[in-house]
Amino acid sequence: MSAISIQNLTKVFPIPFRRERIVAVRNLSLEVEPGQVYGLLGPNGSGKSTTMKIVLGLVSPSAGSTRIFGRDSKEVESREEVGFLPENPYFYKFLTGEEALHFYGKICGLHGAKLRERTGELLNLVGLKHARDRRLAGYSKGMLQRIGLAQALIQQPRLLVLDEPTAGVDPAGSREIRDLILDFKKQGITVLLCSHLLSQVQEICDRIGILHKGVLVREGRLDELISIENQTEIILEGASPEVLARIHAMLSESGARVLAERKPQTTLERFFLEVTSSSKKN
Repeated sequence: MSAISIQNLTKVFPIPFRRERIVAVRNLSLEVEPGQVYGLLGPNGSGKSTTMKIVLGLVSPSAGSTRIFGRDSKEVESREEVGFLPENPYFYKFLTGEEALHFYGKICGLHGAKLRERTGELLNLVGLKHARDRRLAGYSKGMLQRIGLAQALIQQPRLLVLDEPTAGVDPAGSREIRDLILDFKKQGITVLLCSHLLSQVQEICDRIGILHKGVLVREGRLDELISIENQTEIILEGASPEVLARIHAMLSESGARVLAERKPQTTLERFFLEVTSSSKKN
């Protein structure tokens, strides 16, 4: 069973007082398997956030369907095992970090000793145990994003949906959030990630889908998509310059050992720009 299943999804927004429509997502189909970190990429206005909102049941599709662990996204029960961090989360700044997690935990049905224990675990996990009694008004942007991750994890979800989790965060904070996402993967949590930081996506995602003008233009395993076609790298150990010059003829008798053979890769950023540029021409 897929963690997320999107089938023939289309979303059309009518423009009020005008006989026009905006097609935000067009006939989108993709699957996210349990335990994967899936990156949903695209330029501004490509339909990423709309897709996420439909998956979370916050927006109704015009056509098609989305399912979370086999349940239709329109059902409230489908979101019982989902944690969500929006791009610009809002917090009650008069609360402390600990009070904020207590607030969200009670919304999710936690109480008493279980809530206190879970709050302590999460503050320790996101590195905010030292700031548990500090009001959120005194938190930095990176600290607020980490408390946002903590609230998304409060009910121990199987699926995390993260919309630009490192937006406005400094490089050190961004690295910490990246490491947290990798930890979530080790715990078997599925992550649907939307991010403009392509170098970060390249480090943590198993698969990616690139949206452009509401259409899925590329989708697949990250390592396969950024491989350069018709090229192969051979990495040798102990090979002399003479062996390199005569590699094809002498490899079998040179004594050199092939350590690895793989396709050379471009960067995700370059691949992304090539895909979206070619889509504009079509």
